[in-house]
Amino acid sequence: MTGSYILETRGLSAGYGARPVIHEVDIRVAAGEVVALLGANGVGKTTTLLAITGELPVAAGEVFFDGSAAAMPLYRHARRGLAFVPEGRSVFFGLSVADNLRAARVEAADAVSLFPELEKRLTTKAGLISGGEQQMLALARALGRRPRLIVVDELSLGLAPKAVRRLLSALRQAASEGVGVLFVEQHARKALAYSDRVYVMNRGRIALRGDAESMKSRLSDIEDEYLATRESGRPRSEPQAAKPKASE
Repeated sequence: MTGSYILETRGLSAGYGARPVIHEVDIRVAAGEVVALLGANGVGKTTTLLAITGELPVAAGEVFFDGSAAAMPLYRHARRGLAFVPEGRSVFFGLSVADNLRAARVEAADAVSLFPELEKRLTTKAGLISGGEQQMLALARALGRRPRLIVVDELSLGLAPKAVRRLLSALRQAASEGVGVLFVEQHARKALAYSDRVYVMNRGRIALRGDAESMKSRLSDIEDEYLATRESGRPRSEPQAAKPKASE
């Protein structure tokens, strides 16, 4: 039933211009649940998140937020309690860490409570802190707004394992406080360790779905069949949409 989920997509299709990238995608996220969307590069994960958050027009199907159809731009979703952390370092590099938080109307104390590592960086420009700290800042900006749903794209991209664990632990903690979490991840083992349920995407469609525990028993097959890159060794890439601005 739609009303049981904070987020639900039904038959969602979207793409760039006349080119469809995702087809008939059904995803559900409940409050207090961490859901991972897995897949190799280029299969449509980012496109799915952009369509869900209103950054990309929906070609077919529907997106429901809190049981109501939600065909609206990201800023209106944000007013209803959705936070989006796009791929890349979604912070203002020229502003200090503290000013990044002020721009998002987030108290520095709240951010430091979530990520103590940021305390000594508050007066440092965001462009000068480490990649892991930039992602902590981006996540602190989003979670500090007390969202009801957070959507995160490739949080671990290019980061050391320790930083990844800190970030995924923060998402898990947010879920324990009732936030619905949907995140994209290429590294299945990391995702399964922190998720309740998992969707695996292939060629723009949901190929597998299930609870994280059951997926762990199939991990090797999933990695071989759905998460490997092309034989050339070069990962496929999705068509590039304009990057969303850092959420505020």
